[in-house]
Amino acid sequence: MIGCLYMHKKPIITIAGSLGSGKSSTANRIAEILGYSRASTGDFSRAIADSRGISLGELNALAETDPSIDIELDNLNRSVGEKQNVVLDSRLGFYFVPDSFKVFLKVDPSVAAERILNDAKVNPNRQKEVLGGFDSAESVIKGITERRASEKKRYQEAYGIADNTAPENFDLVIDTAVMPLEEVAQKIVLAYNNWRAS
Repeated sequence: MIGCLYMHKKPIITIAGSLGSGKSSTANRIAEILGYSRASTGDFSRAIADSRGISLGELNALAETDPSIDIELDNLNRSVGEKQNVVLDSRLGFYFVPDSFKVFLKVDPSVAAERILNDAKVNPNRQKEVLGGFDSAESVIKGITERRASEKKRYQEAYGIADNTAPENFDLVIDTAVMPLEEVAQKIVLAYNNWRAS
């Protein structure tokens, strides 16, 4: 695993994963268990989109031709890497904080779509996405696929990362479709503590 290549192990957990895999909920729970602070590239992105008066989908599309967006996000991610005792929810956290404990959450797209639609009923951020066109499981899966393609293109061009979801990028990979949130969080905390002690 990549984490084993680094002598210094920072007290930072970076969590990546597919849309709807439970990154935010898992990161929140882990931060609560450990007493760590919490940061999220999704929050960074939404703030940038809001400041420009556009949707998150429009921001992702714009980022393909406007490098200033990724530069701003990159700098925010790097700044988190300078801290300690933090859980970072970020698709590229493993890249920007290489000496962190790196986790990837995977989930089947159909399960992700159901979660996103349910979350939209109570989550204002998700409501914006649903109102923007994610109004059925099929449209959510289409949106996930399009966003994944957009990100893959940008990450390849900007960082030379062929696949930011490849298991070899991470210290721990968990399928959240078959495990409840609390169990996922406890499994990550246990693995993280073992990693820090080794």
